[in-house]
Amino acid sequence: MKNESDEQLFALEAHLAGTLKPVTPPKDVVQRLRERIRLPQRAEITWQLADWRRLFLVYGGVMSGLLVTITIARALFYFFSRRQM
Repeated sequence: MKNESDEQLFALEAHLAGTLKPVTPPKDVVQRLRERIRLPQRAEITWQLADWRRLFLVYGGVMSGLLVTITIARALFYFFSRRQM
């Protein structure tokens, strides 16, 4: 059960598929991207996850930052709500 807008969309897609041609990027651009994007090896990823001290420090830092942010927000709310009374 297709409606008219679906048919128009399919017609537009078919027209664009016929008119737009794929373009291959220059080889030097691809080479520069490959040099800039470096995916870590599987062993490096597992080593970073196994480094529990670093993971604990990151987790503790995030939690501390959240606690400070919540404390500041509550203090500001307290001070601004007291002014209105």
